[in-house]
Amino acid sequence: MSRIDDASTLQVRWWKSKASGAVSECVEFGIVDKEVVAVRDSKNPTGPALLLSYGQVRGLVAAVRTGRFR
Repeated sequence: MSRIDDASTLQVRWWKSKASGAVSECVEFGIVDKEVVAVRDSKNPTGPALLLSYGQVRGLVAAVRTGRFR
């Protein structure tokens, strides 16, 4: 895992879950390349982004689904 300071500098198309609706506590994902996905806070598009492998993203999503971060 690595990070960059300004997520808006990445040449990616950002998206968030359709289930997030109008909720303001969302993360956005962007595909950087065939091995890396960027993750940022939707409220702070020029803030930092984490750069994760696809396996790390799967682990993050699984942990959120099971309530590990409550």
